[in-house]
Amino acid sequence: MYRTFVILRHTFKEAVVQPIYPLLLGIGSAILIIFGMLPFFTLGEDTRMFESVGLDIILLFVLISTLFATSKSIFEEIEDRTMLTLMSKPVKKWEVILGKYLGIVAAALLACFIFGIVIALATWLRVPGDYQMSTNTIDERSLAKLQDTRLMHLAGLVPEMVLKWLQISVLAAIGVALSTRVSLVVNLPVVIFVYIAGNLTRFLFPVETESVIAQAIAYVVGNVLPYLKSFDLTNVTLYQRIAVGEFASDPNAVRLGTIWSFVGLSFLYAITYAAFALSAGMLLFQTRELGGAEG
Repeated sequence: MYRTFVILRHTFKEAVVQPIYPLLLGIGSAILIIFGMLPFFTLGEDTRMFESVGLDIILLFVLISTLFATSKSIFEEIEDRTMLTLMSKPVKKWEVILGKYLGIVAAALLACFIFGIVIALATWLRVPGDYQMSTNTIDERSLAKLQDTRLMHLAGLVPEMVLKWLQISVLAAIGVALSTRVSLVVNLPVVIFVYIAGNLTRFLFPVETESVIAQAIAYVVGNVLPYLKSFDLTNVTLYQRIAVGEFASDPNAVRLGTIWSFVGLSFLYAITYAAFALSAGMLLFQTRELGGAEG
């Protein structure tokens, strides 16, 4: 396990120092800050709309940086024979794959944390204007309502950021498996296709057809592709009240325990699917020629 940790640490450092990582962090943060100052003209739903758009931006930028790190850490190391040098050490192939994956996921977690601070701060600052609340009032009731409204939005953002990271972790596992064979040019569009298809799997069931073949195809696709609806809770975390502060007495408000229970189940699913994807990647890695391009 120590060897896996060493590979994890090296991969993490390699991922965060590559130029694309801080560049995407800077561009993404700038976009979030700019969007945080713009009105969305949604008749009282501006903050929620900003959060929804901001979370999609975070997912896109972190996913791109993750796939760049995946290609750099695995495919390019195979091509330039660095992997061959690594495998000459007393280290097993599964330790390499696992260490590389965990290092890449750790870098994605750091990016999500930084983006999370930016979007949380932008949300905190725009709540008074969107809800037409004054921050200069001396009315304690108004100040308490403003504070509770801000906390309610943050209470929804935190689990959403965790779910985005879990979703990226699942897609990263697919990227790691593919990177044992193909470069970023192929890896990036394939993972994006899987992301789109994974979001469409929610519409596969129930399959309203009598065709056995269609049902079999739907079953295979629905189980091979990631079921990304498992990481989608925006209808609850963004568009419903959460039971914090003065909203705790609202019988229609969603309890934090309910939200985090869903996050826990999503975490278990992410581990299961990542293990499946990495196992497939391990099979590809076992027969991969480590001396460079396959002849």
